[in-house]
Amino acid sequence: MQRLDAINEASYLSVPNASIYRKIMRLFYREYEKMRFQLYREDIYALVKEEEEFSDYTMAQLEQDLDALVKWKNLTPIQDPGRVYTIADYKNRQYRYTMSEYAVEIERMTVRLENLFLESGNLSTNFFVRLERSLEEAEGMGQAPLKEVNEWWNLLQEDFKRLNQNYQDYLRDFYSGRADRLMKSVEFVLHKDKFIKYLNEFVQELQKHSRRIAQLLEKHMERMEGEILERVVQSELDIPHAVSEYRGNAEPSIRENVTGKWESLKNWFLDTPEHECEAKKVLQITNDVIRSIIQNAALIVQMQNWGISRKEDYRKFLELFLKCEDLEEAHRLSAHVFGIQKIEHFRTNEQRESDAVGKSVYEEAPAEFLLKPHTRAYREKKDRHGFADKSLEKLMQRQQYLQLAERQREVVFRYIRDNRIVFAKIGETVSEATKNIFLQWISLANMSPEGKGRTEYGQEYRLIRQEGNCVLRCEDGNLTMPAYVMEFQ
Repeated sequence: MQRLDAINEASYLSVPNASIYRKIMRLFYREYEKMRFQLYREDIYALVKEEEEFSDYTMAQLEQDLDALVKWKNLTPIQDPGRVYTIADYKNRQYRYTMSEYAVEIERMTVRLENLFLESGNLSTNFFVRLERSLEEAEGMGQAPLKEVNEWWNLLQEDFKRLNQNYQDYLRDFYSGRADRLMKSVEFVLHKDKFIKYLNEFVQELQKHSRRIAQLLEKHMERMEGEILERVVQSELDIPHAVSEYRGNAEPSIRENVTGKWESLKNWFLDTPEHECEAKKVLQITNDVIRSIIQNAALIVQMQNWGISRKEDYRKFLELFLKCEDLEEAHRLSAHVFGIQKIEHFRTNEQRESDAVGKSVYEEAPAEFLLKPHTRAYREKKDRHGFADKSLEKLMQRQQYLQLAERQREVVFRYIRDNRIVFAKIGETVSEATKNIFLQWISLANMSPEGKGRTEYGQEYRLIRQEGNCVLRCEDGNLTMPAYVMEFQ
C-alpha cells in the first residue's frame, strides 16, 4: 500500500514565514553541494547575514527558525560533544545541523522549478540508437557479473527516461497558450520550415528505430522476464544501503520497481490488446503539430493577402472623393474613412505660386509624384482583369492526362507476373516514368510499419526484401537497388 500521508518536510514552502525558511534551506543546499554536510548555527547565521534583506536578523530568530525546521524534519541536529567545555556549554546544546534526505530532494525540485522555462526539451534521436544497442547486449547479461548487469540496466533505463522526458518537454511547449499565440503571429512564418524539417527528421528516425527496437523486445522478452530481470533484482539487492538494511527486507519494492520499468519500456514500443504503443501516439502527436504549423502559416498568409485586396476599396473611396461637391464634404468623407490621422509633412522641390506662409495646402495647385520602393525585389504589379472561359481547354487537358495515365498503367501492369513484381527478373529497359512509379511504391511501403502500401490504382501490396541487390535498367541509366519483390493482393 502506498503512503499518501501529508509530507511535513514540505511545510516550510508555504507557511507565512516561508521566505526566511527557504533562504536557510537554500543555503544549506548550496553548502551540501560543496560537500559541507554539517553546519553550526554560527556558520548559517554568517551566511544569512550576507544578504541585505536580512540585515536585522538576530541569532535568537535563527534559533527559532532552526527549531521549526527540525520539527518539520528538514534538518537533523547532531550534538557536538567536542565543543562542550563547561556545563553552560552543555546546557546551550552546541549542535551541528545536516539536511534530511527529503529536504535535499525538495530543494532539488525547487531549483528545477525555478529553471523550468530555461530548460528546453529536444527530439534527439541518439537515445533510440543507444536503446537499440543496449537491447542487443541483453542476450549476454545472463552470464555477466551482477555489477555489469546493474550498470547495463541503469544505462538502459536512464536513456529511456531521458527519451521520454525530452519529447514530453518539447511537445508540451506547442500546447501552451504562449506557443499557440506565437504560432499565429506573422514572425512565426519565417521559422515554419525550420520546425517542420526538425519534426520530420524525428518522425523518420522514430519510424525506423521503433520497429527495430520492437523486434528486439519481442526477441528477448521471454529470456528477459524469465532470467535477466531476476538478475537485475539480485544486482540491486547486492548493493548495500544503510537505510534499506535498517528498514528490513527491500526485495518486494525493488522487484516491483524493476518490473514496472520493464513494463513501461515494453508499452512504449509494443502494442497491447487494450492500448496501442506510446511510439505510435508520439508519431500521431508530432504529425498533428506539423499539421497545425502548416495550417497556421497558411492562415497568416491568407490574412496578409486580405490586406492587399483593400486596393479596390481604396479605389472606390477615391471615386467618392472626386464626386465631392466642395472641400468640406471631402473632409467629412476623409474623417469617416480614415478617422483621426497622424499628420506628416513632406517637403518637395516644386515651385509654389505664392510664398505666403499662411496659405493652406488645400489652396495650392495639386502635383503628382511617382513613388517606388527602393528594393531590388520590387516588381510592378500587373492590373487584374477578368478571366476567360477555358473549360474546353481544361477538358482537353484532362482527357490527355487520363489517356497518358491509362497508357502508363498498362505499361506498369505488364511487369506483374503471378500477382508479383520481381525486380531482379526485369530484363528489359524501363521508361523513366515507370521507374519513378516503382520507386514511389517502394518508398510508400518502407514508410509503413507493416511494409505494406496501396497503389494509386487501388491495389494493395506487400514489399519483401530478398538477399543481395539487383540492377534495374532504365532509359536514364542503370539503377542498383535491393532485390525487392512486390506481392499484390
